[in-house]
Amino acid sequence: MCDYDEPLYLISVVAKILDVHPQTLRQYEKEGLIEPNRTGGKMRLYSQRDMDKIKTILRLTRDMGVNLAGVDIILRLKEKLDELDNLNKELQNALHKRSKDNTTLMKNLNTPTDSYELILFKK
Repeated sequence: MCDYDEPLYLISVVAKILDVHPQTLRQYEKEGLIEPNRTGGKMRLYSQRDMDKIKTILRLTRDMGVNLAGVDIILRLKEKLDELDNLNKELQNALHKRSKDNTTLMKNLNTPTDSYELILFKK
């Protein structure tokens, strides 16, 4: 199984798979919508993540009639939402851990220790 971000596909292969002209892919790159990797010889190589992003761009432009400026805004908003979703998950995990720590602390406070009992009954 290959890495989702591993650059594998040449522009001609991506164009054929997604049924687009290679110039369309170059235009998407020029507009800043995609950033394929480059080989030492400056050939473009696309990852599976790039392919999925191109599919999203094609769906927005072909099926929904969104222009490239709109696509750029939508993609940036989606990236921001993904970042916020990840942050939310991190905060939920931290909150859950803290809640468990507090529960443990409360149990310890509510359970008298032997030394506490000794102090009470020492008189």
